[in-house]
Amino acid sequence: MSEKLDYTRLAPPAPETYTPEQKKAAEEFLALRKEPPFGPFGLLLHSPEVMSRAQQLGEYLRYRSSIGKKLSELAVLITARECSQDYEWFLHQPIAVKSGVKQEIADAIRDGRRPEGMSEDEALVYDFSIELHRTKNVSDDLYYRALDRFGPQGVVDLVGTNGYYTLLAMQLNAHRMPLPEGAAVLPKLAR
Repeated sequence: MSEKLDYTRLAPPAPETYTPEQKKAAEEFLALRKEPPFGPFGLLLHSPEVMSRAQQLGEYLRYRSSIGKKLSELAVLITARECSQDYEWFLHQPIAVKSGVKQEIADAIRDGRRPEGMSEDEALVYDFSIELHRTKNVSDDLYYRALDRFGPQGVVDLVGTNGYYTLLAMQLNAHRMPLPEGAAVLPKLAR
């Protein structure tokens, strides 16, 4: 397993130091999520407009994506694994399982293996997301299979989910956000 980081390069701003813009962004987040900015959103609060706009995009992709919550959460797990992002994995792995992703599928992704026993839709999301992360593109065959299955909005939402959670993973990785106490790190992958 990789070494757990116990420090951060950039801590979220303390509420007592918020600028008016940060306070407004934090209040909007609280009103929507019923909790103060956490995880990557706490870090993004250093740029309150980025945080607010990212939150709005994430709200759609996580809760209202045209491909559905289960497939969206599958794409989030793939993104967390491909970006070696422990916090994102820690937060979304239980959500994915609750949304219908089998534990065995999540375990295989965590371990860097192609899962067995996926449905056709899960396999399509897996193949599309893996190829997108690893090549920064998608082959014609895979693209058109996804387009036939999910339609234009679904393909845009799938790419959007991979890209959005990559943005969050990059923020978390670059700032070295530590995991909550007791959280496990992802195993290192040989590539």
